[in-house]
Amino acid sequence: MTDAVMLFAAGFGTRMGRLTQDRPKPLVRVAGKPLIDHAMTLVHEAGPFQIVVNAHYKADQIIAHFAGTDVQVTVETPDILDTGGGLKAALPLLGSDTVFTMNTDAVWDGPNPLALLKAAWTDEMQVLLLCIPKARAIGHSGIGDLDVLEDGHAKWGTDTIYSGLQIIRSDTVFNMAENVFSLKTVWDQLEAKGQLHAVTYPGRWCDVGHPDGIKLAEDMLGYADV
Repeated sequence: MTDAVMLFAAGFGTRMGRLTQDRPKPLVRVAGKPLIDHAMTLVHEAGPFQIVVNAHYKADQIIAHFAGTDVQVTVETPDILDTGGGLKAALPLLGSDTVFTMNTDAVWDGPNPLALLKAAWTDEMQVLLLCIPKARAIGHSGIGDLDVLEDGHAKWGTDTIYSGLQIIRSDTVFNMAENVFSLKTVWDQLEAKGQLHAVTYPGRWCDVGHPDGIKLAEDMLGYADV
């Protein structure tokens, strides 16, 4: 079973506007702490794990944030590698046949999502995505990403939102010829072969990729800034 987690923290956060002029999006504060620390709390609760964080935009701040911890930071330079390329580059540090990957621009309310995925994983899977029914996806606009079928397979559709959290086999990424690519490229290949799996999250999830998401997330968590 996987004992490694890749946290994506290299994006520019352009949708956050002025909030990311002086800091990377993962360090924007929500409910009293940086976004990435919300993810780290869930990781530590479900671990222990080997943890790698990628960085690009204002990478020095991400490095400083994790100074003195066991978290390894890999800096993508001169260019950002996208999600698939970032994971591929980090695989030697992660050192696991299967890896959690997790976006750092969402906040969760409910059972630990990593523990839920871990319990649902089976050895025949290549990837297992965690999806959010649209009614429980706060702050997200759009028609949805995936339909999760009764047998646990998934196909591109509109019923659920991809949460930004998955378990994936390392070799599915390592064997990609490109060094800069989206994980969706891998998912497309697996979906075409009937090997895309997903489960739905029973709690609530809030997208904090835009400024309005901060208040929505704090309201969801019942946070009062006193």
